[in-house]
Amino acid sequence: MKIAIAQINPTIGDITGNSQLIIDAAKRAADAHCQILLTPELSLCGYPPRDLLMHDYFVEAMNAGLQALAVKLPPPLAVLVGTVAENTEAPIDGGKPLFNSIALLRNSKVEQMFYKRLLPTYDVFDENRYFESALASKYLTIELEKEIKIGVTICEDLWNDEDFWGKRSYKENPIADLSNMGVDVVVNLSASPYSINKQQLREAMLQHSAKHYSRPIIYVNQVGGNDDIIFDGSSFASNGKGELLGRAKAFASDFMVISFNEQILELEAPEEVELIPLAACSEAEIWSALVLGVRDYARKCGFQKIVLGLSGGIDSSLVAAIASEAVGPENVLGVLMPSPYSSDHSVKDALLLAENLGMTAETIPIGDLMASYDRTLEKMFAGTASGVAEENIQSRIRGNLLMAIANKFGHLLVSTGNKSEMAVGYCTLYGDMNGGLAVISDLPKTSVYSVCRWLNAKSQKEVIPENILTKPPSAELKPGQVDQDSLPPYDILDDILHRLIENHESEYQIVVAGHDRSTVNRIRKMVKRAEFKRRQAPPGLKITQRAFGTGWRMPIASYL
Repeated sequence: MKIAIAQINPTIGDITGNSQLIIDAAKRAADAHCQILLTPELSLCGYPPRDLLMHDYFVEAMNAGLQALAVKLPPPLAVLVGTVAENTEAPIDGGKPLFNSIALLRNSKVEQMFYKRLLPTYDVFDENRYFESALASKYLTIELEKEIKIGVTICEDLWNDEDFWGKRSYKENPIADLSNMGVDVVVNLSASPYSINKQQLREAMLQHSAKHYSRPIIYVNQVGGNDDIIFDGSSFASNGKGELLGRAKAFASDFMVISFNEQILELEAPEEVELIPLAACSEAEIWSALVLGVRDYARKCGFQKIVLGLSGGIDSSLVAAIASEAVGPENVLGVLMPSPYSSDHSVKDALLLAENLGMTAETIPIGDLMASYDRTLEKMFAGTASGVAEENIQSRIRGNLLMAIANKFGHLLVSTGNKSEMAVGYCTLYGDMNGGLAVISDLPKTSVYSVCRWLNAKSQKEVIPENILTKPPSAELKPGQVDQDSLPPYDILDDILHRLIENHESEYQIVVAGHDRSTVNRIRKMVKRAEFKRRQAPPGLKITQRAFGTGWRMPIASYL
C-alpha cells in the first residue's frame, strides 16, 4: 500500500482554492499508484477559521464544497480531507454545534466521517468554543491482499501519551484506543503551529508513541502563515519501532509518498528527502519562519508591496531584509525620516542597507514638522520640562507619514519593534507601533543580532552593515540617547523576560537564578504597565511558545 502526504498551504475561507490544492495532490497520488492521500486538519477551509465557524453560510459552503470535491477526485483513490460536520444532537444535549472532522472521500462520495476527540484550549487554541468532542475513535479500511486498518486521529488526539509526558492532560487516549482496536497504522492530520524547537518535540513524542504501541504513525501538517500563526509543515513518518523514516520540507509545500507493508514504512523517493537529525533551533529556522509569515500575510491579504521606516538601527534592518526576501526587494519601500537628533551615521547606514538589499529608499526629514508641533503645543506645555511626550511626538510624526504612504499607495506597513521592546513598553503607541503586521515582535533583541550576523555569514557579504551591528542601539529621540539609559543590557533583560513570560517564573525564582532583585521588580512592573500598548499593537508573527498575540490573555487593569 502506498500512502501520499499532501503538505499544503491553504488560505482560510478559500474553499474553492483549497479544494484545487487537494485535487492537484490527488492527481499526483493517483499517478504514483497510491491507495490513500492524507491532507491536514481543516484542509478544506484552512486553520484556524475562528469565528467564521459561527456563520451558517460558511459551514454550508464547506459542506457544498466537500460534496463538489468528492466527485472531482480520481477513483479509486481514498482521500482524507479536513472539514467540519454538524452535531445534529447539539440542540438536544446542549453540546457545541460542530465537530472538527476528517472526511473520507472515495469513489465520488463522502464515505465516512471521523471526529476529533481532544480539543485544545491553550495558547492560540480555543476549539471548545466551536466544537464538540467525539466520544470514540474510528478507523478506515483499505482492501488489498488483506484488509488494512488505518486509525484516524486529528492533531491534539496524538498529544496525550501519559507514558511520554509523565501525566495525562485528558481522560481519553485515542492512540491507545486505536491500538486496542488492532489498527495497522495510525495517521494524524494536523494544523500544528510553529514555535522554536517544536519539531524536535513532535518527533520525539510520535516516535515514542509508535514504539510504545508498536504501530507506524504518519503525521501530516499544514504549512503557511495565517494571521499571526506560522505553520512549518515538516510532516514525517515513523515505523512501529519508533524509527524516523521520512520528513517533508519545512516552511514549504511538499508531497511525499510512503510505502506500507506489514508494519514497515518506507519512503517511496528517499532521494528527495534530506533526513538529518534535528538540532536545536538555528537562526536559519527563525529566518525561514518569519519570511514565510510575511510572504503569506501579504499574499493572503492582497498586498503587493511593503513599506517600513528605516532608522539605520538593527531592528528595521532585519525587518527590511525579511520583507525583501518575502516579496522581493523591488516591492519594498524604506522611508528614512531623520530628525535633528538623527546621527549622520544612522542615515548613511540606512541608505547602505537599502543599497545592499536592492530596495528603494526615500528620505523625508521631519525637523519642520517637529517645530510645528512645538509651536502648536507651546501654550499648553508652557512651564513644563521637555521629556517623553516631546520624544514620542517624533515617533508619532513618523508613524503618521508611514500610514499616509501606506494609505496612498495601498502598501502593507510593517512595524519593526522586537519582543524585548514590546514586553517593557519601549515603543510608542500610534508611532513606531503603527502597521498591519509586526514582523519581529516575538523575537528578542539578542536574537535580532544573532539572526543578522547569521544572514551576513550565509550571504558571504555584508547585507547588514557592520556599523549597525556594532553601534549601541538607540531610539535617537534626544541628544546622545542609547537604550541602556533606561533599560538593562539586553542579554540581562532578555533572560529576565524569557523567565517571566515563557517560563512563568516568579520574581523570587528569577532572583534566585542570579538576577538583581530591584532590576527584576522594575522589569516585571514595566511588562505589566505596557499591556495596554500591546492590546493595540498590530498582529505579530508568533515563533516562541509564548507570544504577545492570540494566546496572550493578560488583563490590563489588575492588582498584580
